[in-house]
Amino acid sequence: MAHSADTITALATPVGTSAIAVVRVSGPGAAGLARALFGEVPPARQARRADFRDRAGALLDDVLFTWFAGPNSFTGEDTLEISCHGNPFIAQKILEELAARGCRLAEAGEFTKRAFLNGRMDLTQAEAVMDLIHARSERALAAANQQLRGSLGRQMTALVSRLLDALARVEAYIDFPEEDLPPEDRSSLQRQLETLVADTQRLRATSQYGNLLREGIKTVILGETNAGKSSLLNRLVGRERALVSAEPGTTRDYLEERLVLGRHWFRLVDTAGLNESPTALERRGIEKTLEQAADASVCLWVIDGTRPLPALPPQLAGYMKRENTIAVINKADLLPQDFASPGLAFPTVILSALDGRGFDALASAIIHAADTLLPDNDESLIAVNARHAHALDEALQGLRSAAVRLAVETDSVLLASDLRVALAAYSQIAGKVDNEAMLDRLFATFCIGK
Repeated sequence: MAHSADTITALATPVGTSAIAVVRVSGPGAAGLARALFGEVPPARQARRADFRDRAGALLDDVLFTWFAGPNSFTGEDTLEISCHGNPFIAQKILEELAARGCRLAEAGEFTKRAFLNGRMDLTQAEAVMDLIHARSERALAAANQQLRGSLGRQMTALVSRLLDALARVEAYIDFPEEDLPPEDRSSLQRQLETLVADTQRLRATSQYGNLLREGIKTVILGETNAGKSSLLNRLVGRERALVSAEPGTTRDYLEERLVLGRHWFRLVDTAGLNESPTALERRGIEKTLEQAADASVCLWVIDGTRPLPALPPQLAGYMKRENTIAVINKADLLPQDFASPGLAFPTVILSALDGRGFDALASAIIHAADTLLPDNDESLIAVNARHAHALDEALQGLRSAAVRLAVETDSVLLASDLRVALAAYSQIAGKVDNEAMLDRLFATFCIGK
């Protein structure tokens, strides 16, 4: 892939005051800049100390600079990295000087885009860079690292390879009907398509993991009014996020906070209290509570231990299961010593949102619920994103249509068309699949025209 004619530059560290800042330069003019600024292009990957001066000779900073020769760099191009003191003014002056010397300010994501275009990573790895930067939990970090190391790319490569085999078989009988080919085995091709559909479905199903890792595990706190839901939220996040009052119905709308527990990232949602005789305003709050519970991954059902055990609202019965619900008996500080936990159908924790007793047990229960949502083995954790999921849906549509056509012995041209739809969808994830790849596979498989 030809390199861009532009030499680009940008700050590679976050904007703000820090110990150091890193300015990155990539492109064909990087070597000339190194010589002009520092008098040399040093050996690759060896840091050198130097003065950074502007074109008038004024000293801007005492810096370290490192040279990465293409194609063995992040972008695949000649790259210069300059580490300066982390004063935003210094970093800005260095960027201005580089721009004055012929660099263009990089567009958002342009360094990673060049890495992809220059073959340093596939499309899935390029997307993993963003996941890695934004990971908020150990599990999200592990998944991003696996994708950055090519786990999803390898799976897509295998799917593409198998689909190319199937397409090559179909195309051979379309394009070379006069050749001495073996009899067409449609039953074998049908089995091949069924396996492709099953494997694509399995990969598509991991999108639920992706949502949990990238957006956080949605954990909805629900229960009757004055059961202590807002106090529970405040205790979990360690600050007074929600107003707490003895007056029932203080929370009229839902509140959302983020929390890391164990290896997981959670979205905690505090909801309006459930009330059998709500006012008009409370009724609107309860409607929002039901909406939030409908797509919750984990439910915390908060129960006032000093009051009779409430019945589970029938509207919630379909959402709350043993696997995703924790019953939280609150106000342990007001309960007698011999208080017995009620025999509920959910894992149950007794605690006090007032003094904190029982919260270690609640944290463990929440982490356990999250563990059941995600695969145990981080080494094989693949979590496709929404874009991947859409492409896989398109691939499944093409594969299923092809399987139907094959079963009713439709013309092979239409069958090939469906397979190409699936191949194009795969390529949205794996990167462009060159049509020559199919031709190479075709000729290698059938040895046509040798």
